[in-house]
Amino acid sequence: MTDRNVPLSALASLLQNGPSNWGRWAAPHDEAGALNHLDSMQVLRAASAVKQGRVFALQMPMTDASLELMHPSRRPAEHHMVQDRQSYVDGTAQPADGGLEWADDTITMHLQGTTHTDALGHAWYDDTIWNGQPAQSTNGKMRYASIRPLADRGIVGHGVLLDLARHREKDTLDPGETFDHEDLIHCANNQGHSITHGDVLVIRTGWAAYCREHPETLNGLDEPGLVYSRELAHWFKDMNIPVLVTDTIANEATHHGSGVTFALHGALMRNLGVVFTELADLEALAADCARDRQFTFLYTAAPLKITGATGSPTNPLAVK
Repeated sequence: MTDRNVPLSALASLLQNGPSNWGRWAAPHDEAGALNHLDSMQVLRAASAVKQGRVFALQMPMTDASLELMHPSRRPAEHHMVQDRQSYVDGTAQPADGGLEWADDTITMHLQGTTHTDALGHAWYDDTIWNGQPAQSTNGKMRYASIRPLADRGIVGHGVLLDLARHREKDTLDPGETFDHEDLIHCANNQGHSITHGDVLVIRTGWAAYCREHPETLNGLDEPGLVYSRELAHWFKDMNIPVLVTDTIANEATHHGSGVTFALHGALMRNLGVVFTELADLEALAADCARDRQFTFLYTAAPLKITGATGSPTNPLAVK
């Protein structure tokens, strides 16, 4: 924990005495956070949302430079063939008995360089990560609140698409454009449904599709998104929101009015244990929902079981 003789950071001051889920589940060892809301009853509720058998895969394509989006500090995934047909022509590989040949390859990447799920220990302030554990536990590898406990559990819940771009009659929200929980509620009502306790929130801003056409926009990283307020954080807690999914890099407007950056990573991820999935490809799902007016679905995501990692590539599925 931080020495209290040291002045609080601006983020710690902003979020001081705000809502918290620390100790709510299996204190002090819980590493699943708000995923604990996704019990068997929530899974059954999610399954009841399947009406048509239509499946939408929400991951961005990987190893295709024209389609990949990521934080400017990260590099695109590098894909290498280590064995292919030429290996047999060169004689560096031999067929199996009977003649079978095969290809093999590797990939090197930032684990959060595509559509991905963040571990709860991914971001922190005040030298303390999720559930009051020390930030030093991240040194070398994540020894607490890594992606592994989320991957071991899996993510299955009742998803709801909130198409903020269409709601505001835009192809994409503007750089830095913000919205809050009241806007989410109004968007849902306008779409003909409500947000209920335990819903997985899937928010479309149109930003990812816009950045594919205007990749230079990523350099400024002035994304649209949710903006922190004490009321918004309380709403997430009171509504038992387990997962936040968006089509942006950070799941929130980059800058808070107080000058604090990424305030929701502190308020929601670190303090409430809300699981973030970022850079989802929501265009096809959103178009289908606009067509048939069904905005709810079974949401499932399976991060990879990477021990000690801060996050994992994820291919979420929305099943309508």
